This record gives sequence, C-alpha cells and structure tokens, in this order.
Amino acid sequence: MKTTRIGQLASLAVIGSLVLAGCGSDNTSGSGSSSSPVAVDCFTGTINAEGSSAQKNAIEEAIASYGKACSGAKINYNPTGSGAGIKQFTAGQVDFAGSDSALKTTAADGGQTEAAKAEAYCGAPAWNIPMVTGPIAVAYNLKGVDKLVLTPAVAADIFAGKITAWNDPAIAAVNPGVTLPSTAIKVFFRSDESGTTENFTKYLKAAAGGKWAAEPAKKWTGAGEGKEKSAGVSEGVKSTDGGVTYVEWSYAKDNKLGVAQIDNGGGAVELTGAAVGKAVAAAKQVGTGNDLALKLDYTTKEAGAYPILLVTYEIVCSKGKDATKAKSIKAFLKHFASADVQKSLEGIGYAPLPTEVETKVLAAIDALS
Repeated sequence: MKTTRIGQLASLAVIGSLVLAGCGSDNTSGSGSSSSPVAVDCFTGTINAEGSSAQKNAIEEAIASYGKACSGAKINYNPTGSGAGIKQFTAGQVDFAGSDSALKTTAADGGQTEAAKAEAYCGAPAWNIPMVTGPIAVAYNLKGVDKLVLTPAVAADIFAGKITAWNDPAIAAVNPGVTLPSTAIKVFFRSDESGTTENFTKYLKAAAGGKWAAEPAKKWTGAGEGKEKSAGVSEGVKSTDGGVTYVEWSYAKDNKLGVAQIDNGGGAVELTGAAVGKAVAAAKQVGTGNDLALKLDYTTKEAGAYPILLVTYEIVCSKGKDATKAKSIKAFLKHFASADVQKSLEGIGYAPLPTEVETKVLAAIDALS
C-alpha cells in the first residue's frame, strides 16, 4: 500500500479540509510504502471529521491511502483545532472529532462536562481512541546554532517571558561550548484553542519544578505573539531570527526549523520516533474498557525517552447513531490504525503507536457498533 506525500495534497484542500474521492496522486516522495496493498474494508459514501491540527498531516496521509483502495469513499477533515472539533462533534455537526486531549470528565464552571455532552449526543458513551502520536517540538530559528539543549525550567522561563535573550546565563549553563548570540527571544504561541497548547503546558506544569504557575489549558497563558494553528506558529518562527515555539514535530520538519533536545534530568534526549515511542509505551490508561484515554508521564527521567508529546484521539460514539455511518467510520479508523499506515507516518514527523497501544486501539475499533 503506497501512501501519498502530504505536500502533494494541498491542492485538494477545501476550507482546510481534505476531500478525497477515490484516486490519489501516485507519489512516493517522503512517506513510507509497502510492496503490495493490504486488504482494506471499503465503504461508499462520505464521512466528515474536524478538530486537531496536530494530526492534520497524519490523517491526510491515511485518507490518501484509504482513497486509493476505496474509490467510493469520501473523507473530509477540517483541522480547526481540538476545542472546535469537540464542540462540532457534540453538536452533531461532524461524524467524529480529532482532539489532542481526551474528553474532559470534570467541568471548571460546574456545568456539563465534555464527556457528558458527547454521551448525550451519542446516546451512549463516546470513546477516546488514541491514533496519532505527535511529538511536540520546541522549535527554534537561531542563526549559527544547530544544537540546543533545554531543561523544563529553562523552557518554562523562556515561554513565560522571563528569559528574553538567547545568550542568557540559564541557557548557556545547559549548553556548554555553544556560542549563543545575544539575539532577542521571540515566542510564538497558538492563538486558537489547542490541544497542543494544553499538552505543552501540562509538561511545563509537571516538569518545570514550579516555574510554570498557570494551570494547563487549551488557551495560552504565557508570553509571546499569537498565531493561528500549527501552520501559523511555524511560519512565525521560520520568518524570525530568534523565534521559538511549541509545535508538532511534523510542522518543525516541514519548515526546516531547529528542534531542541530536552533534558528532564536523565540526559539530553533528541526528538526521534523511537524516543517518543518509549514515552508513550509507559503511559497509563485512565479510561475504562475501550475508552483508551491515557495519562502521559511528562516528568519521566528515563534515559532516551522524549517527554514532550501529545496523543491525538479520534473521539467517536461507541454506538453509532446511524448504522451505515458507524460502519464507515469503523472501516476508516481500522485502516488508520493499521501497522502499514502507522509506519508510514514516521516519514512525516509522527511516531507509530507502540505495539501494546495499537493492540488495544484495534480491539476498541472492532468493538464499535
């Protein structure tokens, strides 16, 4: 099964969505491919999804390969952000949502929780099914600096606006031998509600030893200049010497940005698929049964484990409101979770699901009805 490089799919986007009806372009630059196609459960019709921009490149890759095998299938994905995706799902406007955080089971305002709203819409519990492992890169653009190490405390002070120049002694202390310029630090953050923001601030809150005071949330509370979605912050850094942001690895790679190594206390760790997989494999399931919500350990000091990451969940009704639509969603998600598709994502900046997680994911998808 060949997959299609995401760059060639941009012309197919409509209002940020990919609409694919059967025939993808035959281009193998970038993503992985296998020598022969595997069996795919095809459907005829349309499914619509919305949410996480972190998984945009990954889900478009899966849509492309599915469409090449299934000529009657049309899949639309609108990468509006996790918060918007959940709202559209619970309002019944899309068939499933992509979110970089599992549905909330508590409500800060005392109102109805995200999980309760989803269950009310579905008429049955909604399940969080982890599908995409998206490493969060601390991506930077700094002339003359090809290697940069950050600790949680230093990163927190940078993103809180307390460290304002790249040659600050705190940065220099964790980068011995590196000539750091006096260039001003320019922080870019997500201006939209973002699961990436929530996961990055969860990391800072957990690992930075009190340096990050604000509670993790989808809305940014630190310093800097806001840009919309992952593409916006990536472009901001790319065009600014001294720029830095938190963004999915795939966007950092696409924009050829520097990516900091992270030292949680067990040594500096370079962002690689294997390093992320090591961290995901250690995550604990906090959902029950086939609700596979995970708790990540952002404070891990395990050697070789990259600690800043997110898992994008496909949020689906455990029992579909429409039997035909439910079968279509199930068919596509089974393809998305397959070993071939997961492996293909490595080439575009994602880490495949670890085997122990993939096994649970496939079982949950099989249990959808």
